[in-house]
Amino acid sequence: MKVLIINGSPHPKGCTARALKEVADTLESQGIETETLIVGNKDIRGCIGCYKCQQTGKCVFNDLVNETAPKFKEADGLIIGTPVYYAHANGTLISFLDRLFFSTLFPKTMKVGATVVSSRRAGSTSAFDDINKYFTMTGMPVASSTYWNEVHGFTSEDVEKDLEGLQTMQNLGKSMSFLIKSIRLGDTDLGKPELTNNLRTHFIR
Repeated sequence: MKVLIINGSPHPKGCTARALKEVADTLESQGIETETLIVGNKDIRGCIGCYKCQQTGKCVFNDLVNETAPKFKEADGLIIGTPVYYAHANGTLISFLDRLFFSTLFPKTMKVGATVVSSRRAGSTSAFDDINKYFTMTGMPVASSTYWNEVHGFTSEDVEKDLEGLQTMQNLGKSMSFLIKSIRLGDTDLGKPELTNNLRTHFIR
């Protein structure tokens, strides 16, 4: 069992990284393997709506998105971490996620998703909502904790003082581990739900 962790911060050792490490350490202690990818410091353009991926199964721009796609396919869970800028997620991360989710045609049903946000003070819950929408429209259950999955601080040293935030990350790791293991058991006994996704409401004449 494995969780892929996406760090959307441009600072590999910043606040978001500290929060994600706490979750990763907890998952590893629960027997779940983790892999972390840094996205926020990469040059990633947004989706241009060319729809080539619907024919080829990969994005027309051959960068980190296509490198990440097979890892996402094999993962049992996905954690997306972001700093908060102007009360929303990092723009580079959003460009990455738009292309990753749209260009990957494999089913994501019952892969467990979780969002982690870090902010100095405010704007965290709107950024939290931004990321969770990727999960809830693709059949991915969302792992929760004992508070919103967030830490506060301007530096990673500040986050060390946010004991409640770190506790929230630990509880998130435990909850995510339980969900992944429970889904694995359910998949063995019952199989994944067969969802249909072939109808589109549109107004094209």
